[in-house]
Amino acid sequence: MDINTLLKDYLDHLEIEKNRSIKTRVNYERYLKKFLEYSKISKPSQISQDLARQYRLWLNRQPLRQAQGKTGVLKKNTQNYYLIALRNFLKYLAKRDIGTLSADKIELGKQSERQVIFLEENELGRLLNSPEGSSFKTLRDKAILELLFSTGLRVSELCALNCDSLNLKSGEFAVRGKGGKVRLVFISDTAKEAIKNYLGKREDVDEALFIRNVKNPSKQDNLRLTSRSIERLVKYYAIKAGLTKKITPHSLRHSFATDLLMNGADIRSVQALLGHSNITTTQIYTHITDKQLREVHETFHGKRRK
Repeated sequence: MDINTLLKDYLDHLEIEKNRSIKTRVNYERYLKKFLEYSKISKPSQISQDLARQYRLWLNRQPLRQAQGKTGVLKKNTQNYYLIALRNFLKYLAKRDIGTLSADKIELGKQSERQVIFLEENELGRLLNSPEGSSFKTLRDKAILELLFSTGLRVSELCALNCDSLNLKSGEFAVRGKGGKVRLVFISDTAKEAIKNYLGKREDVDEALFIRNVKNPSKQDNLRLTSRSIERLVKYYAIKAGLTKKITPHSLRHSFATDLLMNGADIRSVQALLGHSNITTTQIYTHITDKQLREVHETFHGKRRK
């Protein structure tokens, strides 16, 4: 069967059987078409271990897009996205008994340890208190910052929230995260208050929880804030708060997890609250427990020696 037909079948399988988002489908299509453009193959049987190895070398030497204004080559984690897509495509072909390279022959590149940027207690306080005043924009921005820290939501999850998503009375709500997985998150009293103040300022009937600040919202379509808008918002308040770290919405997610661990939460609970499918993803926060272990060592070790 033609490789392009099989690719379309696989993308349909992702969307329907695997219930992956349209965005995931688009990304996988881009990754796999890159492989087909490179390899110029027409049949699955032409995918060999040597071809996969040459493709890995080619990816490793690809420059960053000039439009990004950056120099260098593709990062290892970006290269791995392409390889993961190829590996999953091969698994799909194997399930259909279509002869091709075994998926386990595709090895991922070793990534450097991920850097976790989180806010110390005083930095967090300055950031959360930086929106000042009672304007629509200020109350909205305050609610966004408080909710990000209270729940550990991904920015995409925050943007997708509707006004009826939250239950301020119970202080909890369900959110659909990566891979369509649903988890329960909780709203702090401070976040509840900030959201109530913001909603009290709303005069529109748009379903989105967080919307753009426009003069005539009733005459506008699609008021929902985008991820990019929230990234700019967080950056603005980080600068206003005098923070020198590069702060993003994900930094508040890191701060959420860090705060839980420093206050005694176990890593499995943090995994559930973050919506990580694999515990190894949550283990990027072990730098917190490492610090606690150092404090235990310094406090209790060698006290009986004379």
